[in-house]
Amino acid sequence: MPTRILPAVGDADAVRSITTLLSQLPDAEPVSPVADSTQLIDTLARLAAESVDELPEIVVVHERIGPVPALELIREVALRFPAVGVILVTSDASPGLFAAAMDSGARGLVALPLSYEELVSRVQAVAQWSVGVRRHLGHGSDVFSGVGGRVVTVSGAKGGVGATLAAVQLALAAQASGHSTVLVDMDLQAGDVASYLDVQFRRSVVDLAAITDISPRVLADAVFRHDTGIALLLAPGEGERGEEVTDRAARQIVSALRSRYEVVVLDCGAQMSGAGAAAVEMADTALLLTTPDVVAVRAAKRTVRMWDRLQIRKAEETTVVVNRHTRGTEIQPPLVRRITGTPVAGTAIPANFKELQAAVDAGRIHELDSRSVVKQALWGLAGELGLVKVPDGTQKGGGRGAMSFRRRREAGGG
Repeated sequence: MPTRILPAVGDADAVRSITTLLSQLPDAEPVSPVADSTQLIDTLARLAAESVDELPEIVVVHERIGPVPALELIREVALRFPAVGVILVTSDASPGLFAAAMDSGARGLVALPLSYEELVSRVQAVAQWSVGVRRHLGHGSDVFSGVGGRVVTVSGAKGGVGATLAAVQLALAAQASGHSTVLVDMDLQAGDVASYLDVQFRRSVVDLAAITDISPRVLADAVFRHDTGIALLLAPGEGERGEEVTDRAARQIVSALRSRYEVVVLDCGAQMSGAGAAAVEMADTALLLTTPDVVAVRAAKRTVRMWDRLQIRKAEETTVVVNRHTRGTEIQPPLVRRITGTPVAGTAIPANFKELQAAVDAGRIHELDSRSVVKQALWGLAGELGLVKVPDGTQKGGGRGAMSFRRRREAGGG
């Protein structure tokens, strides 16, 4: 059986030289190259969702891949797709880089300029390793988790549009349906998740920022188990400490959480830090909340354009959610879709702060009455996004909405 090799190379000249050489290797089957880190992760996730057998045996990562640095990308691939062997192609073949690449999860390193003999040797060794891993995983029912947990980020177009409330209720809906769920407060300077859920806990996301290898035990020490069953990873009590959570730390934290929980919901707030940007880039689903007023919708448009310019997220991969919706307002979801250039969630959240106020002021938003139209809409949104388990053979809990969302995403619509 030929060895499938997926090159991840951003430079056009390097693509030609690498694919040409790979095509000359015995029993090698180079597949269409990907140009950046986001495209690589999306491609592997799509293949893994079909079957482990659909994944390439080897991914070749060029040192100048972007926007995620090569070593961080290798770490994420190794965590999320453990049956894929990664080879780093680099002009720096020093012992220090070799050790760093191995620590990140690479199975081999090939120096530039490429040597046919060295490439053959590395590819054959990594291919044998990959086949052996897949043979081993094939004997266990649930050993390989494919893409890992589902990561959903909730960002606000501007402050006060309801991102934290939405994030909390989405996490509660996922947990209530049977998914193991963690809610992360990535609004590092002004996070309010603890206030919404009446929680006091001395550990926070900052405690994981300096740890390069986040073990399950370290992770368990940092999260707080809420009475509802959801795990909480809170923002620091001292907002200035949020700067300690770099984009690299955020990637490692999100990857560790993805490997331990079925659903990871991150409240990213309205101010985009490096850590928040990294989370949005890694997310399977990125939600952007807005209210149906001119100022908020303009802010949503600015955010979408900024994410696109910075290569954080494309407009078609971002889903806008309209909060505090009323039938009488001039700005309706179809207009928001045209203005922002993004998909808009089919579920709009109605305006009814009166029914929320008592629960919000008491810090008991998890005890919100099930008859609340706001709660029903947010839990319906969870179903639309596929965060709620649906019993086999039924369409309860937003199953049809979840299917339509998946189809939109497969079609490139968010």
